[in-house]
Amino acid sequence: MKLISIIYLMAISGLFTYLSAEGINKTDVLMGNRFLTFNTVIRVNQIEVTRNRNEGVDERDVHSPERVTAFRNAVEEGFPGARITWAFSWLALHDTSSNYRKIRQRVVSYHQKYGDEITFIPGGYFANAYNSTTQVNRDLHEALTKVSEIVGNGYRPKSIVAGFLSAKNLQYLADEEGIHVCQANIWSQYAIDNQDGDGSVCYPYYPSKEHFCKPAQGEEDLIDCVNLDGWTMDFLAARREGFSKGFNSRMGVGPIETLGKYGSDTGLVQMLHTTAVHFDRGFELNGFAWVTNCWEICLPYDVKDLTRWLSSIKEQWPGTRFITQGEFGLIWREQFKRNDFRYRFEQTGTGIGGSDKDKKIQWLMNRSFRLALLSEPGNDAEEMVIDFTRYDVRAKEPVSGTSRNWSIMGEINQKQTRFPDKPVPLKKINNEWRAIIFKEYPDL
Repeated sequence: MKLISIIYLMAISGLFTYLSAEGINKTDVLMGNRFLTFNTVIRVNQIEVTRNRNEGVDERDVHSPERVTAFRNAVEEGFPGARITWAFSWLALHDTSSNYRKIRQRVVSYHQKYGDEITFIPGGYFANAYNSTTQVNRDLHEALTKVSEIVGNGYRPKSIVAGFLSAKNLQYLADEEGIHVCQANIWSQYAIDNQDGDGSVCYPYYPSKEHFCKPAQGEEDLIDCVNLDGWTMDFLAARREGFSKGFNSRMGVGPIETLGKYGSDTGLVQMLHTTAVHFDRGFELNGFAWVTNCWEICLPYDVKDLTRWLSSIKEQWPGTRFITQGEFGLIWREQFKRNDFRYRFEQTGTGIGGSDKDKKIQWLMNRSFRLALLSEPGNDAEEMVIDFTRYDVRAKEPVSGTSRNWSIMGEINQKQTRFPDKPVPLKKINNEWRAIIFKEYPDL
């Protein structure tokens, strides 16, 4: 703990300024820092699953230059100096109407003024559920070219916002486009929206060539494109299946599940609690911390609540580095050359929604497996294994364009949708599991 504190103080005092291989000026190293990344999406239709097909409503009326300005001002007011990531859909990049031309110009001005990142989101979060691998690669290439054209001066984004993205497309980004960061999984998502993708690690990792949810097991298996989660979730709520029993499994820092469901005050309590799980205990356990959020421009919530959340973070954790998604991913890549991470998280609930106040959850995540333990606060002796997903076994993705379910369902999955998913006391796991788990975590 003393070493972590020393590193942290050095980091916020500016002693770690350096220039990365990618040419980004950084005042950050990974260890000893708390990071906040924030994405927003600008689109024309609700879910643009292909270039010429959408599922949902037309959103032209809720996308305006004025709305974009109010949104960016709210970020700056809450956290001066923040750098955020803007992701344009295919149609938003190409729409020739006056509103969208002005929006693009305005966002370019934010890149120039604040250092914001401008990038592309393929398929409205769910590109591989509707498109072939070849088509997604084509969309990525042409959209990246368009982004560079719009921004000018040789600009090229450092990352992609994708929701979910297959291993083959991540390989293409790394090998052909030279992009080494992608928000390519939505941790724990299952039975909600248009694609399932439970089974991954919630902090950065290098994906396997077999499956985007699986951390690479070795050099030959590794895709050099850091895979990032879409938004930070409450671990207790996330163990639910979709909207099971009236809860929302994606509740955490996202505005839909917090502000939209519970209002400004209670919603902010939940957002800050989820943030604290990482910035307090998570920071102690891992030596660094990361919280990420996505707030789409079209969402009908008061941006003053965004300001309140950001200003609260600034006040409670004043050394937080609020940078773009691409910058954060590249900082992680500087620290980790392979998947030798060992993440650990602990949380007790808030009593809001699916965040059970009488429950404690622990997550342990490494290259070989992820493990979740559920208990009552103060009663670790009765821990139940509710998720044990092995990554040292083969995984296979569906054929792109044929399925919504891209999950890796392990020996026990937290959603408890299958017969084998019945929780097992940690004390009673079989010898095979015991050997694998206690080799990595003998203190359990």
